[in-house]
Amino acid sequence: MRDPVPSPGEPGTTRPEAFPLVRILEALEAWQREPDDVHRDDVAGALEGLLKVAGARGAVLEVCAPPLPELALGVGTLDPMPGAAERTGLASFALGSHDGHDTLGRLYLDAPAGSAEAVVRTIEVAVDAAWSRAAVHGRAERLAALEASTRAIAAELDIDRVLQLIVERVRDLIGASYAALGIADARGRMERFITSGISPEARALIGDAPHGRGLLGLIIRDARTVRAPDITQHPERYGFPDNHPVMHSFLGVPVIVKGRSVGNLYLAEKQGGAFTEDDERLTEMFAVHAGIAIENARLHDQVQRLAIVEERERIGKDLHDGIIQSIYAVGLSLEDVPELVEDDGGRDEAVARVDRAIDALNLVISDIRSYILRLRPTMGGEEDPVEALARLVEELGMHAVIDLEVDLDSGAPLLRSLSPDRRSDILFIAREALSNVARHSGATRTELVLHDDQGDLVLRIDDNGRGFDPAEVPGPDAFGRHQGIGNMRDRAVGMGGSFAVERPDGPGTRIIVRVPAPSGAGAPARATAATGDSRP
Repeated sequence: MRDPVPSPGEPGTTRPEAFPLVRILEALEAWQREPDDVHRDDVAGALEGLLKVAGARGAVLEVCAPPLPELALGVGTLDPMPGAAERTGLASFALGSHDGHDTLGRLYLDAPAGSAEAVVRTIEVAVDAAWSRAAVHGRAERLAALEASTRAIAAELDIDRVLQLIVERVRDLIGASYAALGIADARGRMERFITSGISPEARALIGDAPHGRGLLGLIIRDARTVRAPDITQHPERYGFPDNHPVMHSFLGVPVIVKGRSVGNLYLAEKQGGAFTEDDERLTEMFAVHAGIAIENARLHDQVQRLAIVEERERIGKDLHDGIIQSIYAVGLSLEDVPELVEDDGGRDEAVARVDRAIDALNLVISDIRSYILRLRPTMGGEEDPVEALARLVEELGMHAVIDLEVDLDSGAPLLRSLSPDRRSDILFIAREALSNVARHSGATRTELVLHDDQGDLVLRIDDNGRGFDPAEVPGPDAFGRHQGIGNMRDRAVGMGGSFAVERPDGPGTRIIVRVPAPSGAGAPARATAATGDSRP
């Protein structure tokens, strides 16, 4: 027999004066929190008190109902606890649960027939209440762990890292020895298989990823949960390859987003027994969050790829509108140098042109360095944008035999009020337009006007060259077939403005760019359509 129960208030004790059911409830709850020898003795003391009240002589209590810790003890005449063979003459009672749990434990009694029922009912109610509390507490903890896991996964945008986090977190959450996430293609074949709980060396020994047969294929085909206490006995089993770990208990859950399967979660070898309905529900909840995280990571990956494509296109436009035009202008300025060198009176001019060409090429090299450093070059650097625009026109005059008329006064304040990116875009457009005049138009006269039109900045470039029919390039798609024109239009629209190509009265071409000025600069800006008002 054990020592008398300690006095109330001592650490690790229940209240001996309390009603027996209350004492047993308190003792089992304390045991659930800390399953040590002190709290085990508390349970035994509470059980002894119950036997004394009921007139029973001894009892053996066995509890095996996770998440309650396992418990086996004997009291009264059955202390020390007898072995299985010695219990054959004792009254034996299964302890059930009102919540549908198969069996919470078993009680053996050495007691008169009339006292057994009261003892059994009291113990059954106490164990059931303790199990229910532990289950609720466990669910709360697992839901908290689920929330923490889904937050961690949602914060990760790299798709490979997301997949690995999913299998690691769900394995810890459910208490499985192994976990895997399979991604199947449209034909149901595994294209990716991410694992947790198995070392890379052991994974390599197994060989190729599963082919989606057996239970794995069943989940892929039917998109439904499968839970099996022993996978080796399931009728849909296919078998394990050589060097595969031994697995019995199994839980497989589809990962579905918007009615479409994006993968399947597999868990094996539940620690401490088979997978439960709670495990199944929790894994299905996890799968919902995991599916959203996978979709988010995929979308992020697509956005990143799109951003790279857009950046390439932007750099291509900048190269075409800036560096390539600069190099072309240098080449144009050097075309007449051989003739000037042969002419005694033109050698000084030839030397001057070569010097200017070297200076221009040095600027081009500087721009190229900016691209290499992933910096967007701003034409003219810190140069005043109006002066930079005037310099562009001056360069065209030096490199081509064209009479130029320039009027920048009206629009100068608005140009200076724009952001650096917008100023750079205006300069790129002007350079492209003037370069087109020099290369393609055959013009002898060009006019560039920058003015303020009711708060909008308008850039107009006219030439008297051969021109072309604007109807041949009626819209954005058509402009896109002419890279220079398409680039100019994209830059104008990107600034929230408009771009138009017209054929003025008589020969030539007119290009009009209209850009809304920033609020507070000049007159109130007017909204413009994508194709815009083509009035100068």
